[in-house]
Amino acid sequence: MSMTSVVVLGLSVATVLLLLGAFLATMRQDRKGRTTAPPVEVASVEAPLPAPVSMPGYAGSDYADPRTIKVGDRIEVHGSPARVLGAMYVSWQGTQWTEYRLRDGSRRTQWLSVEVLQGTAEGEPSHLEVLVWTEVPTEGMIPAKSMLIMEGVEFHPLERGTAAFRSEGNTGYPERGLLDFADYRASDGRLLSFERVQGSRWTASYARPLPPGSISIVSRATP
Repeated sequence: MSMTSVVVLGLSVATVLLLLGAFLATMRQDRKGRTTAPPVEVASVEAPLPAPVSMPGYAGSDYADPRTIKVGDRIEVHGSPARVLGAMYVSWQGTQWTEYRLRDGSRRTQWLSVEVLQGTAEGEPSHLEVLVWTEVPTEGMIPAKSMLIMEGVEFHPLERGTAAFRSEGNTGYPERGLLDFADYRASDGRLLSFERVQGSRWTASYARPLPPGSISIVSRATP
């Protein structure tokens, strides 16, 4: 056999060995891929939606009805005890509401107003608006018919008028009379109200709405 034939034969054998090695490697890779389970895609879990929030001022059948409060009752407002000293029953242009004068454990006086509001949208049921009013110093201010600034906050007018009232118990007001009022709202939703019994000075108070269940009746007044 010539030298050239030996070289050609050697190259042919090397080529066959390389091809055989590549084929075996491919078979091993294929078997590995078939025996290994493909990755399973896991759907992302969405965070649960927050529970619906009850609208402030709405009362339900599971809560004490603040319209049943009477003078002399002992109640709790957000867990703080208070006594009902008096009540004013107010009427204005066919609308009625009640303002209860409270005294808490620190002998601080506040007012609690309860009013039934009709639904503004078609089919919307009426609901209770329950507000706690805390007096703020007016320093001689009188309610303007336009925007006013109280403690650096702009308040815009809502309603104003003169209502008739009848009082019961210790309210600091006569048994009957006329009540001037002017209500305002800030851009952040805060409420401000000026009131005066005709012949007296203006007083101003901030309002804080109460969510359902905030009021409980501890004991009823002794008949």
